[in-house]
Formats: sequence, structure tokens, C-alpha cells
Amino acid sequence: MNKEMNLAEEVKELKEKIIVYEQLIEELSAPIIPSIVPDTILVPITGALSVGRFMHIQNKLVQRIADNTVYTVIFDFTDISALAVEENMGYELLSEKINELVSVLKLMGTETLFVGFSPAFAQNLVLSNVGKFDQFRAFTNFREGLQYLLEQKGLEIIRKK
Repeated sequence: MNKEMNLAEEVKELKEKIIVYEQLIEELSAPIIPSIVPDTILVPITGALSVGRFMHIQNKLVQRIADNTVYTVIFDFTDISALAVEENMGYELLSEKINELVSVLKLMGTETLFVGFSPAFAQNLVLSNVGKFDQFRAFTNFREGLQYLLEQKGLEIIRKK
């Protein structure tokens, strides 16, 4: 009987640890980084995308915008491969989710910029015929997106002497 109680306690502790680890993984799967540009945040999208993960990113982002003054969000898709999208959620569903996210952010008064779409990735998104991608502001890389933002906000980066 004592062995069974110890085993049950161990199982309970392990389940609690798993919950803590899952929460940590979920938190790390949706990083939101303050930018050097005021009222701007960067959301690097890396790894495998799933509907659940995308919705987690959206919910975390919407909450962050509601709690802070954020007027611009930069999504960086540099580390997402075409194969990762095809294997996990497909371009049609990803296009729908991106459009939903942009609509939500727009209703909250936040501009959305995209950087880092590879040629194959961009082509596949457009061929999905779901999105209004011609209405999105996108840049080849983060540097170009940052230059655009600095220009729009009347800011410049100056080297120290």
C-alpha cells in the first residue's frame, strides 16, 4: 500500500512538472521584443507553426498591445521555411490566420509590418488566394523594415563619436 502511495505521489509531481514545463515552452514560443523604435515591438516567428501556436502568439500580442502603448508590430518570418509551413498548417490556413491577425491589430490601431519572407514563402502565400497581401507592408529583411519605421517616425540612428 505504501509503495502505491509513493508511486501516486511521484506521478502527481511529474504531472505538475509537465504543466510547468508546458507553460514555459508556451511562453518561449511567442517572444515579444521591445524595439529601439518607440511604441514598436518585434515578434520573431521561428520553428514550426501550428494553428494553436499562431493563436497563442495572437492572444499574447493582443494582450500586450492592450496593456501598453504599441502602434507598430513587426513580424519577422526569416526563420520560417516553406517546408515547415507545408508540413504543419499549410499556406491557405496560415494566410487566413495572418489576415485575421492583421485585422485584429488594425482594429486596435496598430500597424503591422512583415519582414523576412523568402521568395518561395511569399509566392506560396499569394498563391493560396486567401490573403489581401497586396495591402500588407512587407520588407525583405529587418533592416529595411527598421529603416522604413525610422523614416515614418522622423527618427534616425546616429553613430557615437
